[in-house]
Amino acid sequence: MDRRRFIGTTLAATALAGVAAPAAAAPGPRRDRPLFLGTYTSQPGGGTGIGLASYDEASGRVTTTGALTGVPDPSYLVPHPSGRTLYCVNERPQGGVTAVTLSPDGAHRVLGTRDTGGAGPCHLSVHPGGRWLLSANYTSGSVAVHPVAASGALGERTDLVTHTQPAPGPGQSGPHAHQVVTTPDGRHVLAVDLGTDTVYTYRLDTRAGTLRLVAQVSLRPGAGPRHLAFHPSGRFAYVADELDNTVVVCAYDPADGRLTPGAPQSTGTPPGVTNYPAQPLVTRDGRFVFLANRGHNSVARYAVERGGARLRLLGTTPVGGDFPRHLAFSPSQRLLFTANQRSSSVSVFRVDARTGELVLSGEPFAAPVAVCVLPL
Repeated sequence: MDRRRFIGTTLAATALAGVAAPAAAAPGPRRDRPLFLGTYTSQPGGGTGIGLASYDEASGRVTTTGALTGVPDPSYLVPHPSGRTLYCVNERPQGGVTAVTLSPDGAHRVLGTRDTGGAGPCHLSVHPGGRWLLSANYTSGSVAVHPVAASGALGERTDLVTHTQPAPGPGQSGPHAHQVVTTPDGRHVLAVDLGTDTVYTYRLDTRAGTLRLVAQVSLRPGAGPRHLAFHPSGRFAYVADELDNTVVVCAYDPADGRLTPGAPQSTGTPPGVTNYPAQPLVTRDGRFVFLANRGHNSVARYAVERGGARLRLLGTTPVGGDFPRHLAFSPSQRLLFTANQRSSSVSVFRVDARTGELVLSGEPFAAPVAVCVLPL
């Protein structure tokens, strides 16, 4: 079954429980789509595995349906391009990555787990060709590569690179790889390291599954870059700096994969508020950028100008929860979800395509230690 058919299938076979409805639900038939939730199973009040839910894109209503148990600390989730497989990190001292076969009737099945060769993996992504899984080990500051079989299962690790240069930034004990993504042109792999204040550029050998360092750029000492997101043009990336509470526009050179950072910009948080920006998110049309503000507990909204080269802060919207760690659009981008870690909740917003304004769709729904939300 292809991805378009899968994500449009109603999860009729799952037991319905824990409905979080908006104040005035839209009438008419529901068209439920699958929603997956990342959590920490090892933390007090955490989940029991990958959270399972469904949502109606017309009304924003969410129905929780349980969890896929036996998956430890699945703190970040990503689908395979085919839509048939889901991958998650296992953010533990001996890190792992787990593959899950997705079923339209909700009978998802764990395919297996592979060792990442590092500690505390916190992010992963699938290379666009669908044959390689990339993961970032936060605690040990390294990036791993695993092959993906035709079944979606993962093979043994083919590479592991550790960030050794430059020296850790102020207050850091070592490198902390926080994100690994492929550039929109498919030519490079970028690894964002909070501990060294650096973005590393690699080339992936798509036959051997190995990484070769070709460039690196350091941001301001103590910036703590966490995550980046590209403009649809592929010429600019927006980097969220967790430690100095800024966002930076970086020009991207496809020839050598190098980023050139601009000046740090405000996250919209007032003076005196401790804030750790977590993740930028860019609309498909490239007109707006959203940023998760942990601490201020808001989503900052920016207008994109000069073809992606400049961000103009428009304002912030409260998330109705505590510590929004992750943002995600529904496939149509009519809805935006925030995973609010400390309040164990997920908020759902309607997105105004013309202005980028966010309107909360009902009360946030309960999700134990929600740190990732993946609507399909």
